[in-house]
Amino acid sequence: MSDIKHAHLYGMREAKYDWLSTHDVLSTDWTKLEPQKPFSLFTPQDNRLLPEYEKGWKISDAMPVNSTGVKTHRDHFVLDFDKDSLQSRIIEFRNLKIPDQEILDKYNLESKSDWNITNKRKALVNDLEWESYFTKCLYRPFDVRNYYHHEYLVDRPRNEVSQHFLSKENISLMWIRPLSPSYEFSVLAGKNIPHQCVVGNKTAGAGASYFAPIYIYPDIEKPQELQENLRPNFSDEFLTEITNKLGYTPTPEAIFYYIYAIFHSQNYRTRYAEFLKIDFPRVPLTSDDQLFRKLGEYGEELVALHLMKSPKLDQHLTQIIDKGGEFIVDAGHPKYSDREVIINKKGDRFTGVPKSVWEFYVGGYQVCHKWLKDRKGRQLSP
Repeated sequence: MSDIKHAHLYGMREAKYDWLSTHDVLSTDWTKLEPQKPFSLFTPQDNRLLPEYEKGWKISDAMPVNSTGVKTHRDHFVLDFDKDSLQSRIIEFRNLKIPDQEILDKYNLESKSDWNITNKRKALVNDLEWESYFTKCLYRPFDVRNYYHHEYLVDRPRNEVSQHFLSKENISLMWIRPLSPSYEFSVLAGKNIPHQCVVGNKTAGAGASYFAPIYIYPDIEKPQELQENLRPNFSDEFLTEITNKLGYTPTPEAIFYYIYAIFHSQNYRTRYAEFLKIDFPRVPLTSDDQLFRKLGEYGEELVALHLMKSPKLDQHLTQIIDKGGEFIVDAGHPKYSDREVIINKKGDRFTGVPKSVWEFYVGGYQVCHKWLKDRKGRQLSP
């Protein structure tokens, strides 16, 4: 079998040209690779901690009901900041007195072989439950928008998972499986149906966002005698191992908070960075009940913060300064300088914003910058 070798050249373009002009295959300083299953990577990887890492539970096995987030193929039509505007669009879509072409032109839609507007409009008219599909979507980190979740308008609604959030109380764990080794592992909690790019910015090579609910609700489409009771979304084998280690079975919430704390631990992310770049995260279990409970406390606090429910969020760090711009976010903004976030040309701003907050990332998004930039031309409310 032939040897597999690797070399990587860093630097500016001119420096690379100079190096390539004086080197060839024989004079390159190669590193011999021994790709290991299951990934068989053609890049160097430190596998010394792999056996330890693989003792943990792959999250997709621990929480078996999971999927990538919804992919609509027409975000601009089924999502909106304003609920009334969204409802008006759907009502017009159902009004067959309006010609198809007028709907296509007005809303920049495209009728195709796999999404024929005539068929979809007629089908939606015949759905007597059409109003029940108005809900909320976690579109980007901390960015919840009004959303119409109907399979006639959403190409990939992921109903096998998203059904457990429609008019139901639930919390999801969202994570990415990075497509790029340079991309940082990211995790977030949410209470709404998530878009596939919540924590996974595909343009940055992150891969899609996956999500798994904490609870599985009964399928009301089944006959009453076949419906299951509300149950936690943890596999029996996973729960058995936790029970064996701790001597009791924790509540679903306690397990969820423990996992959340682990995945946000800097020690965990640093120690297993090699594997978090290329695979689903794994959950290491502990037999130390005191440690389990302490991590659960940290995880619960983090979840409350990330769901914007923590009372700590009532203690505002910032102040709003009115410079006459009516708090409309202008093009080319926001801009950050010296603890201030300026949102328009008039100079309306937030003051007292720590650099660490402004530069905070979730997945491929600089959260505060992304949230404000997406509201270009809109007036911010108090």
